[in-house]
Amino acid sequence: MIRVLLADDQSLVRAGFKALLDAQPDIEVAGEAADGDEAVRLVRQLRPDVVLMDIRMPVLDGLEATRRVTGDAALDSVKVVMLTTFELDEYVFEAIRSGASGFLVKDTEPEELLRAVRAVVAGDALLSPGVTRRLIGEFAARSKEPAAAETLSELTEREREVMALVGIGLSNEEIARRLVVSPLTAKTHVSRTMVKLGARDRAQLVVLAYESGLVRPGWLG
Repeated sequence: MIRVLLADDQSLVRAGFKALLDAQPDIEVAGEAADGDEAVRLVRQLRPDVVLMDIRMPVLDGLEATRRVTGDAALDSVKVVMLTTFELDEYVFEAIRSGASGFLVKDTEPEELLRAVRAVVAGDALLSPGVTRRLIGEFAARSKEPAAAETLSELTEREREVMALVGIGLSNEEIARRLVVSPLTAKTHVSRTMVKLGARDRAQLVVLAYESGLVRPGWLG
């Protein structure tokens, strides 16, 4: 059973998500929070698998709440998915850098929300390639001068190659076609790279690809 915590200051939004999620045989809403401070407290108390976290909330906003959750080693298994009104909300990029596993717009289709919750728990890519590329493009435009790449010293040449492809927004299937390997092999390389770099998920791996200088702005073509 996938346990979800809803964090949104709008009760109607929470009610809608709760009705949808609780109707699924493999998902249950473990709790609800109306502000970021309450969200962090309930995450520590309930240890949900996924937090659907609104960016704009009173008392403590979703961005700071996400930092507190993802920065707590005891909560390493908890995945945070940001909820935003606009697909390219200015805070989304900082949220990804802060450890969020991805983001969804609030008016997403019900099937997409359910798929996203299940995907992030399974460790798969939450964001579609199209959304990922837009995210990367915006992140590249905002990124600072890349740091030295010493952090990549533990990676093999193939793992660096795979990380670069993740960094330009390719899915496992696209990476497999590019490298002429099986999708399972591509997924294995991605997983090993994440473990070596201590990346929580694919979204953070994208950020590390830019911050290390492995991928540079303009590579999207």
